[in-house]
Amino acid sequence: MTAFGFEPSEAIAHLRAADPGLMHIIDTAGPFAMELKKARSVFAALAEAIVYQQLSNKAAATIFSRLCVHFPRGASGLTAERLLELSDTRIQDAGISRPKLKSLRDLARRTAAGEIPTLAGARRMSDAEIIECLIAVHGIGRWSAEMFLMFYLGRPDVLPLDDYSLRKAYAVAFRKRQPPSREMLEKHGEKWRPYRTAACWYLWDTLNRP
Repeated sequence: MTAFGFEPSEAIAHLRAADPGLMHIIDTAGPFAMELKKARSVFAALAEAIVYQQLSNKAAATIFSRLCVHFPRGASGLTAERLLELSDTRIQDAGISRPKLKSLRDLARRTAAGEIPTLAGARRMSDAEIIECLIAVHGIGRWSAEMFLMFYLGRPDVLPLDDYSLRKAYAVAFRKRQPPSREMLEKHGEKWRPYRTAACWYLWDTLNRP
């Protein structure tokens, strides 16, 4: 797990001590098994994220594969420069909506202009710097930026307050009648610092159990 920006065993020990309410959740889930996603570039990761927005994984994967047919070596050939060379018609024929086309174009232009960091550059930036940079892209909100921090960079202390599944998981885990407000989740999450990413993974895991 060296790709993560933290040692999982230390994170688990901290969470167990800081929040007894998480103990049974951690014990039930077992070892920390969050997996990081791989991407050739920040651009490629965000382009895929844009395509997947508000779609089922199956539908989004089909559309993304249709788009990548136009690039050498498929998805591995997806670059900002090549996307900018592709006509609007070809992009939309893959199943990309007009709003997503606008987002992809803006992302590609900003990347080509050097406004979007490389993966190496992103790893040297703070969470706040990355979020500020990414949300400047049309169609990329704070939630998408936080998912990038968690699942591509393995940052240790991310708490996506706008993630409904996380709030739902919190209600299940702590036996609440309804999901917490953003403020309530944020306040409780202070206990989990500086390993809020690991806490989120354990909470999400509760939704995968029968």
